[in-house]
Amino acid sequence: MNARTVIRRGLRLLALASAVVVALVGLLAAALRIQFTGAPAAWAKSTGNDALWLGHAWVDGRRTERDVERLAVRLRATGIKDVYVHSGPFEMDGQLNSAKYPNARNFVKWMREHLPAVRISAWLGQSVNDALDLDDPKARQNVLAGVAAIMKEGYDGIHYNFEPIGDGDTEFLQLLDETRRHTRLLSTASPQIEPYPGMRLTARTVLGHDKYWSSGYFTQVVNRVDQVAIMTYDSGTPLQALYGGHVVRQSELALDLVPGGKSLFIGAPAYHDHGLAWADNAESVETAAEGAKLALSEHGRRERFGLALYVDFAATEDDWREYMTRWMA
Repeated sequence: MNARTVIRRGLRLLALASAVVVALVGLLAAALRIQFTGAPAAWAKSTGNDALWLGHAWVDGRRTERDVERLAVRLRATGIKDVYVHSGPFEMDGQLNSAKYPNARNFVKWMREHLPAVRISAWLGQSVNDALDLDDPKARQNVLAGVAAIMKEGYDGIHYNFEPIGDGDTEFLQLLDETRRHTRLLSTASPQIEPYPGMRLTARTVLGHDKYWSSGYFTQVVNRVDQVAIMTYDSGTPLQALYGGHVVRQSELALDLVPGGKSLFIGAPAYHDHGLAWADNAESVETAAEGAKLALSEHGRRERFGLALYVDFAATEDDWREYMTRWMA
């Protein structure tokens, strides 16, 4: 076989592989677009069980009681029942420096006075990709010591956000089990659930880490927490309709996997710095709300289901308007 023949065969195989990839991407896009069709039920909206991620300024001394009063004015008109205030991150060895949250006790006190019905969790995490090693027992013990210390500031609970946690990570499950000794309210942010078979391994091959969790591992995590907030943003979809279908799919999967007695939050992107213009245009609070309503309509009424807005310091008035008109109304 001469070199020219080898090259031709190689090009034909490459063309075939490219055609298969294009066809699969087209099928995925069509599936997501179909998901984002129809009209949600009139009752599909906030039940007063929503959440909000808050930035670090609330606990490092930059925010005052007057700021909490203004926050209270906004939140009283919403369905937000839980706030996750950024109080870390952990150090590379798992320690949590108390100097990172000098105003936490005051913040909790002010929140109790102005928003007594809202639960406050310490949002704690770190990159676990060549940074904090949760496989190290000493690091996990440091994390737990930090959790025990910060709970003395008056928080209602702990909200973890370690990224990226790989599918099947048993050390993370162990950490969740051990954290129970220190808090009655435990929640975690979650990667997206594998939308369709084969996508987790494909994404892992491309990215070098898991973008999705399998439904089995997601269930194992859910079994250990009271609340789970799926980070349905940064989906990679280029169009609003596709992002909407993505949210519907994630919500449908999660509604089937999370028991009704636990809180399920669908992350809604109240930020505008995805790094890609088409991503900023595709993802919005409005589209996330519509996707969540469509999934809820198909699933049936559920009390502990809501949106989690990410994040207060990046949210615009348009984001809040979309939340109020598309999810609350």
